[in-house]
Amino acid sequence: MKSKAIPLSLFGDELLIEKETEEKGKTTEKLGRLDFLGELREKILPFCRLKYGEIWEDPVNKHKVGVLDATKPEDVEKIIGGEKAKLVINDPPYNVVVGNANTTSLFKMSLKKYLEFSEKWVRNAIAAMDKDAHFYIWIGTDYRDNFQPLPDFIILMREFKELKPQNIITMRNQRGYGTQKNWMWVRQELLYYVKGNPNFNVDAEYTDIPKILRGYYKEVNGEITENLERSKSKYIRAGNVWVDIQQVFYRMEENVPGCYAQKPLKAIERILLSASNEKELVVDFFAHSGTTLIAGERLKRKVYTFDIDPVFAEVTIRRLEHFRKTGKTGWQWQNPFPEIEKQSREYRWI
Repeated sequence: MKSKAIPLSLFGDELLIEKETEEKGKTTEKLGRLDFLGELREKILPFCRLKYGEIWEDPVNKHKVGVLDATKPEDVEKIIGGEKAKLVINDPPYNVVVGNANTTSLFKMSLKKYLEFSEKWVRNAIAAMDKDAHFYIWIGTDYRDNFQPLPDFIILMREFKELKPQNIITMRNQRGYGTQKNWMWVRQELLYYVKGNPNFNVDAEYTDIPKILRGYYKEVNGEITENLERSKSKYIRAGNVWVDIQQVFYRMEENVPGCYAQKPLKAIERILLSASNEKELVVDFFAHSGTTLIAGERLKRKVYTFDIDPVFAEVTIRRLEHFRKTGKTGWQWQNPFPEIEKQSREYRWI
């Protein structure tokens, strides 16, 4: 069903994006969610430089961005070529209705169809990986629907004998959703697998949180020591529960207006630092807001990424260009598409 553009004046204050006027020294996002169909997308599409099947090649650091289908081996081969990735990090649709909307990007389908979709792109990801490589997958869970698809996806992954499970990482969101009859939901899950026996950079695990608790005494070389004395760093390691990363939303510089549920740059950079070296290839099948590309640019990795939606592919390219021009990792209060600035100010797109 086609969505409608509704004038802002028709919304009550409680339904608007948190808005604070410039006169009060505050600002608001200037673009609604891009994954909705409707007039907003129609206005943006003419400014997208790629159509399905096309690939943009970065002339500076040789990154690639494409409009391709993650489930089609020929599409993945088209962008990967004969190269192999040391790291694949994917943030696929979760089969969970996000923000009370079922859209083409954040879709809800039958579990059977979702697992068929997942089996195809996972198989293609394995084919794109080097013989020794890391594989990270963000995945969701819907407690309102028997916690699918997380447990079902994990069972599916058992079919791929090339992969060995390493860990389940939980990232704590700073914001979340909940009800009056349940605990507030403030977590996102990240599955970690490896192919072969890749190197893992333990130093990348250290956070910027100082160690303040003493304890865990044991004898080392005849001397009783505690964990602060034995540690190689004055900071704590992230472990598999990440509590130090701010979930991305519109008050952060890295925010990309229009891209709902984007992943924090700090989380992606932590993965890149632990699982790859400079100049190595990192691949992301679901570009969305382009975070993996920005992380790779900052950390001197080569990134190949694509999205089936030309709008998100364009966002990804523009984000890289914006970063190189301004040094900013996102647009925060600004509009990635200034060409439609007037329209996006006049309407709240739903």
